[in-house]
Amino acid sequence: MSDPVKEFNDVFPILAEELLAHLRSLNIPQNAIEWFERSMRHNVLGGKMNRGLTVAETLRILKRGEALSQEEIFKANLLGWCIEWLQAFFLVSDDIMDNSKTRRGQPCWYRIEAVGNIAINDAFILESAIYFFLKKHFRKDSYYVDLIELFHETTYQTELGQLLDLITAPEDNVDLTKFSIEKHSFIVTYKTAYYSFYLPVALAMHMAGVKDEAAFKQAEQILLPLGEYFQVQDDYLDCYGNPATIGKIGTDIEDNKCSWLINQALAKATPEQRKVLDESYGRRDEANVLAVKEVFKQIDVEGLFKTYEEESYNRLNALIAKVDHPLLSQDVFTSFMKRIYKRTK
Repeated sequence: MSDPVKEFNDVFPILAEELLAHLRSLNIPQNAIEWFERSMRHNVLGGKMNRGLTVAETLRILKRGEALSQEEIFKANLLGWCIEWLQAFFLVSDDIMDNSKTRRGQPCWYRIEAVGNIAINDAFILESAIYFFLKKHFRKDSYYVDLIELFHETTYQTELGQLLDLITAPEDNVDLTKFSIEKHSFIVTYKTAYYSFYLPVALAMHMAGVKDEAAFKQAEQILLPLGEYFQVQDDYLDCYGNPATIGKIGTDIEDNKCSWLINQALAKATPEQRKVLDESYGRRDEANVLAVKEVFKQIDVEGLFKTYEEESYNRLNALIAKVDHPLLSQDVFTSFMKRIYKRTK
């Protein structure tokens, strides 16, 4: 019986050594190689790895019970690690932009002693590693260009989501009139859903030989709403989750984030409550954060989320039930639902 997690984890040392061997071949000084290895291990490892694991899982489903060859298992998990490298690139950058303190239960990379703004360049290197791996292992495959285009397009989409997030909610200029449920939906679709949900499935579809654009479109129409639901859960956990469980201290209120919670509160706030939100949201003082949380409590944002979660679950299951493309399987999408429904981290 195969162990998907072990198969996935076994690929990382191979990829890490390929990168380090390449650096050595360039005669880069040893201290730079050691720096890169430290950055790679700090930033790529330590997550839940759901995105990475999804590629091989989806490929198995699309192969409809047919056993995968060792090469297919390796390549699917390699693509999964490319997503984890992409995630690392995003997170290192995002933490600098958000002035975050912790990530995955440890200090953010830029906050490590002597790192600072060098982390910006480290993020670029993490992204470039993806294309090193793709060229080394997929250049002779018919879908090589499809993989490159997919990673470039997904990176672009994520950066567009990050742009709207940053200009809608700059930390130094709190203006809640800029917020809206529609903006939140765009931000989370582009910033999270494409790379976290669509990308791993689309990669597996390319490996499975799927060429029909209609199949990719149907997958996208389910995976993007799934990703939005996932991010709303993230917004909820940032405020109400256990930091020890989720691996970070939530700072969405202090960071002036255009989160699902604040948009729900703005839609239902009385004039008095709105005044508190305008005066307290996006401030780093603990008293301001507590004032915002008190308004959330008065409006019962927790209850609104639980209703949203049930409605989303039912709506997404209805979408999944309509999957009828011969090259797709409903199991691809139900596996996501099982993982994220009522998650606590």
